[in-house]
Amino acid sequence: MYAVIEDGSHQYKVEEGDTFEVQRHDLNEGQTTYEFDRVVMIGDGDNSKVGQPYVEGAKVTAKIGGEIKGDKIHIFKFRKRKGYRRKTGHRQRFLQLTVEKIEG
Repeated sequence: MYAVIEDGSHQYKVEEGDTFEVQRHDLNEGQTTYEFDRVVMIGDGDNSKVGQPYVEGAKVTAKIGGEIKGDKIHIFKFRKRKGYRRKTGHRQRFLQLTVEKIEG
């Protein structure tokens, strides 16, 4: 059984037990689970439900694994013959989740 969930402007295809990363969210202190109620589709062999735009009564429960950092992105600005060079870097923070249950 799998589900396609929407979080922000991203969609993720997840199954029970999958670990995936989403954009960082502001969480309450001590919060250990996160629920996605915007489920676009649920698939289970021949029994598939497609939402218009979301499947009613469906939700995906995930366990919070912690905050991680993505790969470093290097930004280099350069203007030829002007002596202008700038090098900076950035590491995006993500929230790591593990899917516990798909309901719907």
